[in-house]
Amino acid sequence: MDSCVPIPANSDFTLSNMPYGIFSTESEPNRRVGVAIGEHILDLSKVGCFCGPILSKCCHVFKEESLHDFMELGPAAWSEARQTIHKLLSSSEGMLRDNTNLSKKALIPQAEARLHLPAKIGDLTDFSASKKHAENDRIMFTDDNLQINQNWNYMPVAYHSRASSIIPSGTAIRRPNGQRLSSTGIVTFGPTEQLDFEVELGALIGRGNDLGRPIPVDDAEKHVFGMVLLNDWSARDMQSWEWKPLGCFLSKSYATTISPWVVTMEALQPFRCDMLDVQKPTPLPYLQHRIPSTFDISLHVHLSTEGAESVTRLSTTNYKVTPTTK
Repeated sequence: MDSCVPIPANSDFTLSNMPYGIFSTESEPNRRVGVAIGEHILDLSKVGCFCGPILSKCCHVFKEESLHDFMELGPAAWSEARQTIHKLLSSSEGMLRDNTNLSKKALIPQAEARLHLPAKIGDLTDFSASKKHAENDRIMFTDDNLQINQNWNYMPVAYHSRASSIIPSGTAIRRPNGQRLSSTGIVTFGPTEQLDFEVELGALIGRGNDLGRPIPVDDAEKHVFGMVLLNDWSARDMQSWEWKPLGCFLSKSYATTISPWVVTMEALQPFRCDMLDVQKPTPLPYLQHRIPSTFDISLHVHLSTEGAESVTRLSTTNYKVTPTTK
């Protein structure tokens, strides 16, 4: 189906995607909810077309400064919103296509918008979801001969990081200071000399659960609103000195970058697939999925340095091969 909004041939923001974000403009500085389509943002606070059984009673969520309230409505509301927005943006629907005043008011050029954090983030859980990633950690911080801990093969291994340091892509980052242990055994303090990146995917949780009540694994995805790209900035020299015995602290607390656009789980369904490798040993029953539980998402890392005429590709991978999720 074609869109009534022009979409460049190489655009990621198609009718199949329609990611959510929070934006503002110079002429209207209040933050509100939008959907990316082509080179524009559809301002959901302006369209007034949510008349379904759920959103007709709570369409105010699209005027909020965060996706938080919308995310808490759950998957039925998310699906209702997606269907409504898809219909509104289609070339066969006249509400936006034939209404010049509405189009002018509700379609904002992305070049004129400022993007913000998409949600209020109360907690950040960092999972070591890729075996290769876990093995590389061992090599980086111990030695090549040590195997990953046995528990990694049986359970989700994670730690809680600092949610207050999560920032949207494009935010300037200050190089952190901390202690480092030199190769000669001398402890020094100063700016990290091993600033590193990690390309990951972040999962934004919508509805939570009651305290102490576990979520069955087959129901877990009903709580996941969508995915963002995530850069887990790390100061490796500080990390290797401070991580024992309680884990990372200042080496990972200064910045975690996420993309301002959230791709919903419904948009990702065409890319659902099985893992390439069968997990061994078989997970305990409470962790076994009945449906394919990963996605075919290509991930690329490019480096652009000051004065460089072009970007340099550093890495290419796929989420179904080496997933690392927050």
